Amino acid sequence: MSDVRVFIQRDSERDERVVATGTTAAELFAGERTIVAARIAGELKDLAYEVKDGETVEPVEISSEDGLNILRHSAAHVMAQAVQELFPEAKLGIGPPVRDGFYYDFDVAKPFTPEDLKVIEKKMQEIQKRGQRFSRRVVTDEAAREELADEPYKLELIGIKGSASTDDGANVEVGAGELTIYDNLDPKTGDLCWKDLCRGPHLPTTRNIPAFKLMRNAAAYWRGSEKNPMLQRIYGTAWPSKEELKAHLDFLAEAEKRDHRKLGSELDLFSVPDEIGSGLAVFHPRGGIIRRTMEDYSRRRHEEEGYEFVYTPHATKGALFEKSGHLDWYAEGMYPPMQLDGGTDYYLKPMNCPMHNLIFDARGRSYRELPLRLFEFGTVYRYEKSGVVHGLTRARGFTQDDAHIYCTREQMAEELDRTLTFVLNLLRDYGLTDFYLELSTKDPEKFVGSDEAWEEATAVLQSVAEKQGLPLVPDPGGAAFYGPKISVQCRDAIGRTWQMSTVQLDFNLPERFNLEYTAPDGSRQRPVMIHRALFGSIERFFAVLLEHYAGAMPPWLAPVQAVGIPIGDGHVEYLQEFAAEAKKQGLRVEVDASSDRMQKKIRNHQKLKVPFMVIVGDEDMAAGTVSFRYRDGSQENGIAKDEALAKLAKAVADRVQV
Repeated sequence: MSDVRVFIQRDSERDERVVATGTTAAELFAGERTIVAARIAGELKDLAYEVKDGETVEPVEISSEDGLNILRHSAAHVMAQAVQELFPEAKLGIGPPVRDGFYYDFDVAKPFTPEDLKVIEKKMQEIQKRGQRFSRRVVTDEAAREELADEPYKLELIGIKGSASTDDGANVEVGAGELTIYDNLDPKTGDLCWKDLCRGPHLPTTRNIPAFKLMRNAAAYWRGSEKNPMLQRIYGTAWPSKEELKAHLDFLAEAEKRDHRKLGSELDLFSVPDEIGSGLAVFHPRGGIIRRTMEDYSRRRHEEEGYEFVYTPHATKGALFEKSGHLDWYAEGMYPPMQLDGGTDYYLKPMNCPMHNLIFDARGRSYRELPLRLFEFGTVYRYEKSGVVHGLTRARGFTQDDAHIYCTREQMAEELDRTLTFVLNLLRDYGLTDFYLELSTKDPEKFVGSDEAWEEATAVLQSVAEKQGLPLVPDPGGAAFYGPKISVQCRDAIGRTWQMSTVQLDFNLPERFNLEYTAPDGSRQRPVMIHRALFGSIERFFAVLLEHYAGAMPPWLAPVQAVGIPIGDGHVEYLQEFAAEAKKQGLRVEVDASSDRMQKKIRNHQKLKVPFMVIVGDEDMAAGTVSFRYRDGSQENGIAKDEALAKLAKAVADRVQV
């Protein structure tokens, strides 16, 4: 038997090894139980792969991104096998790994129930303990069709080999090359237990799936199209250890408690009435206070930074979005047109920037006016698919805190630096502090303008981002069609990442709108345009803050900053006088004069997450004092009224959390 020479690559270390022909990747990493696959020439391979002469082999750890995907895709196969053992009539759809888990779609006679999921999970545990081997097998298209003749959805996937999409997960089943089927084999007899069309790779055996749990089921259209049959989707999660699974489930439980939709209802902040429509929220009085406070503070800070306020209508003739390019590149995200004025198409606006360009162009502009910073709380409308609409974080109607800055090319770098610094500092004022930046560059299939302009814009944005001293992550192809952008990514109190502000550099819209200013030498020059949304949308930012603070907003944002709790009816008037004095100072203080007992009042306002409770009894009235009860249940007694008001005012002015 001849030998082959291979190279083992671990990060920057590269070792040469001579092994016998037929040696598998598993044998190269014998005893290393955390290695679940190998990467060779950029492709992931099963550990059963036989290495060839001259190949470089990289081990794939189960805890890596690729390793987790392999683990979760293997778990999806086990789930599908369990479903077909329990429901033999079930037809298989697609079962890809997704962030933190996996799913599989099935065509069944009736939807799965929570009880079904428990039975399926128990069956999965049985399969996992059997230690079935995942075995890859190459097949021809004809052989695959013959083997999978009873699986209509698999037959469709065979037909789209080479054009399978990552969007619907079809690429995990079929690629551009050969077709493969993965057999689940009995470890003792080698008998076939189950099989599935799949590109792989997979774990060596089902025993290598350490910890998993089924989460929920939902309806889903086949391959994401409303024109296709409705299937039943089961979601699950899988992790390299039981400890990591438990940590993930604990995290989900905490995230569920913080869900802004749940808190919005419990705290009476907002709702999304069916009578209005999906993705179109209304804010209730308490939510309105939070929103107005957010907006008022943002307005003041923008005024200090030299922004000028503008207002634009909600609808416009379609010709404006033809000129801007949105109808070429963004039509699917827009509401359908309304035909008015003898057949003219009018659209609800999805963006504010074309209208701001018209404001700039309404009269002649001089270099002395630049940079010109236009700012608007502009409500826009985007027709999101019903499946992605999610409370306030993915809505169909929302208000952007939108700014467009027009400057000279010489001012561009300084203005971008100033804008990004302003954005980050303002986010910090709202209590967010853990950031990194993402640089989105040109999509080669979806852009306008010259390559040279894009290269210049990208280089300037990268330089500005690096000056902030924050981690900078590339996002190749993620830019809008008109220019590259920096996105501020923010981690909340439980470590989730949210995209916050965006800063985009644009040489193209000024060209499309023929925007000009008079330069010092009298010539007409083209301005550079900077697009900037700080919150992204007020609704989404509202939701992020609500989840970040778990509904316990800091006093400056809280709808009610303090509530007076009288021990008896005789203490109500004293507290009302205290509240009236507080309101003169701009504080939001209420008095609970209801007939409930004191302890019930305290519980009620704890549930509403009021920052301060001001409790008064006979001794306080006699001494001219109050008692403070804090959110954590601690209490401070005998505080003079003036001192108590000063404490409240300071907590609000300093924007601290209590």
